[in-house]
Amino acid sequence: MAQVHRPFMIQSQCIRQLAPRCGTTKSTHLWRSWHSRRLHTKTVTDQDISRLASLPLHPLTLADLVKHGRPPLTTPQLLSSANFTLSILPSRLAHRIQSLRNLPFIVVSNPHISQIHSNYLHSLSTLLPWAEREITTLEDEVKFTEVMADLVQTHSNTISILARGFIEARKYISAKDVTRFLDEHLRARIGTRLIAEQHLALHFSSQPHQEVMHEEVDNPGFIGVIDTELKPAKIIRHCENVVGEICELNYGIRPYVVINGEPDYTFAHVPVHLEYILTELLKNAFRATVEAGMEKEPIEITIAPLPDYHHLPRVEGSDAEEPGVRNKDQGNVDVASSAFTGLSPSSAASADPIRPLAESTPGVTIRIRDRGGGISPENLAHIWDYSFTTFNEEEVSSTLAGQSPRKSTNGMDALNAISGPGGEGAHSLAGLGYGLPLGRAYAEYFGGGINVQSLWGWGTDVYLSLRGVGRVDVGEKED
Repeated sequence: MAQVHRPFMIQSQCIRQLAPRCGTTKSTHLWRSWHSRRLHTKTVTDQDISRLASLPLHPLTLADLVKHGRPPLTTPQLLSSANFTLSILPSRLAHRIQSLRNLPFIVVSNPHISQIHSNYLHSLSTLLPWAEREITTLEDEVKFTEVMADLVQTHSNTISILARGFIEARKYISAKDVTRFLDEHLRARIGTRLIAEQHLALHFSSQPHQEVMHEEVDNPGFIGVIDTELKPAKIIRHCENVVGEICELNYGIRPYVVINGEPDYTFAHVPVHLEYILTELLKNAFRATVEAGMEKEPIEITIAPLPDYHHLPRVEGSDAEEPGVRNKDQGNVDVASSAFTGLSPSSAASADPIRPLAESTPGVTIRIRDRGGGISPENLAHIWDYSFTTFNEEEVSSTLAGQSPRKSTNGMDALNAISGPGGEGAHSLAGLGYGLPLGRAYAEYFGGGINVQSLWGWGTDVYLSLRGVGRVDVGEKED
């Protein structure tokens, strides 16, 4: 290994200490004070935004994120990851800025929504100095990784801030338009955050930085944030414990979960995504079961391998599309925001060719069955809405005063206080109704989905399907 100079070692140590994976208040304060002095920025012009937003957005696949190799990455592999990340993030940030600017001016003027707009401008300003160059040295890679840490922290509370902004601006934009915009914007945010976090994880598990830090990262099966040996049953048990403890604390009882099917099955996916989805689905199942007085009936969870679509028999004359990773499911088409301008969505985004999934992409289907009485017909039609868009004036006042708007007399509202994905605070999403629509966004992002079948008066079956990476073949490591 080439000699590493002292400043490089200091920078590498600082990044590790301030990495957003820590999630503590102390690390956040350290990050803000240190990064505000260190990051080099460039003024973002309207021309920069227009140019970058006109570039094609490619649907992101899990295979894209593992193509640089299995950790610990060599120096050439790490530099390849950094340059791949740099090649796709600026245009994605520009699309988000343009999307926010397409909202009615009085809505964007809201201080909370304006803050999100400023956050995206800031992140793009930290990437522009790198946009016209290639990362060729470890010193540059360290500095670029600082930018990725800054990006992840800057956007850690985007969801709750946007929600508060749209609540305050409710007189100037319809609930239907808010739902469409958020569904698109938050899906795009999933990809942006995942791309940055993947490089951060690969950075810490790379050969040169392990040597600098004199320690090894022991995560067998992981390639960055992707677990190639993800065991759904293990995630289910973890989520069951988290939700069950809160349920028991407030009710004095907790339903029990039975796992059947193939509990030893594994596939490749992002564990934090599956954990968030399952937590939301189990919260709903536990709540319904307890409130229906059916806690003696088990919540039955079945794990089954997702069939390989290409090996299923074709139905003659069927027009069904092959499953794939679509720009629409990843929030890349800017349809929702373009509706306010009267202009068609970005042709570059909508015309980008869709890359199908690989021939063999093993995945999983998870069915969650409860005896909680089902979902009433009037509520079933709205389960994918962001609930805060239907708040009455009293609920709006409670939310703006910092209180959860839909307190339950039996204390079950505590289930809403479980931390949201992507760094959201424990209480920031409580009562806002983000659970199911955001869970579906995570599921659909890589070609999966969530289907709900309710038997009113009996119970609910929820089918979660997720596509994996497929065969991970990254070849031999470079010297």
